[in-house]
Amino acid sequence: MTLHGLPLSIALEWPFKPSTAGADFFVLHGDIRLEDGRGQHALIALQMTRTVREVLPSLEPEQTDSPAVNTLRKAVDNKELEFLPSPKRLPVPLSSRAYDFKRNCWAFAEASTEAVRAFLLRKMYWSTVGRGAPGERVWLTDPVDLEYLNTTAGSLLEQARALGGLLRIEGEYAYATEQLAAESERVRAAARQAAEELERKHAFERG
Repeated sequence: MTLHGLPLSIALEWPFKPSTAGADFFVLHGDIRLEDGRGQHALIALQMTRTVREVLPSLEPEQTDSPAVNTLRKAVDNKELEFLPSPKRLPVPLSSRAYDFKRNCWAFAEASTEAVRAFLLRKMYWSTVGRGAPGERVWLTDPVDLEYLNTTAGSLLEQARALGGLLRIEGEYAYATEQLAAESERVRAAARQAAEELERKHAFERG
């Protein structure tokens, strides 16, 4: 789920490998798919700079999965990727712009209270009702989401509780309710709008 309302699935082809083009970075290939029924995707080449490599304990998925996924989410939020039924692979930089050296942590977004609540509602919808699994249990405090939203588990649960009857919360997990299912058109409309804005941006750039 992105802050702008797009449901994504991200498949990464581990591991990171040194660039074969002579450039000073490491590359990880992947495929990002829009899960709103459009059938569109973006093949990507995530390019980690040497500066970022130096702050990571290793290139293993345990250390790099979260920043990789959140870099791609941010690239979608910033409309840097175009989703097409195309085999073209797009470069995405995983650079020091996403790392706060003063605090020694990743920094992807400064999400407002309203944005976090909208993210949670949409995440719950697309993880359950939106993919035909209304009874699915969803982990609210996934560390990858916490890093993406720049928040804590306690704060995220507080915002989840503020959604009231839309969720049934059990510890760090939640279930969709009939009230959330009734939000279907609003959630899907937000995804359509986000996708259309992204398409217009890239159509303008192509001229």
